[in-house]
Amino acid sequence: MADDAATQGGKHMGADTQAKDEGEFVFVYSTFGSMGDAERAAEALVREKLAACVNIHGGMRSVYEWKGTVEKEDEVAAFIKTRAALAGRVMARLGELHPYEVPAMLVLPIAGGNEDYLEWARGQTKV
Repeated sequence: MADDAATQGGKHMGADTQAKDEGEFVFVYSTFGSMGDAERAAEALVREKLAACVNIHGGMRSVYEWKGTVEKEDEVAAFIKTRAALAGRVMARLGELHPYEVPAMLVLPIAGGNEDYLEWARGQTKV
């Protein structure tokens, strides 16, 4: 068996391909004020089969104007991996879960990826 870092569970994970239907998957990007808030939202979205996976990145600093004042806050970013067909439902549910008055919820396209990962993601989400 090869010790190749691109091999996982006996399957080669390195080959990039187009999604079966280009645009089938998207990221929904959002920010949260704490890791705990982001994890609670992520767990709900994954449990409810609205997201295959959520990557949460800490250590981010945001600068923005809110109600006439420039604010500087520590935040965490969440990249919610889902199907394009679920993006509206993800944003509606995220709006219910999110503690911010006006949360950022941006849909970013995914042009493609390795087919074995995309197949796994299809199995984790329910359209």
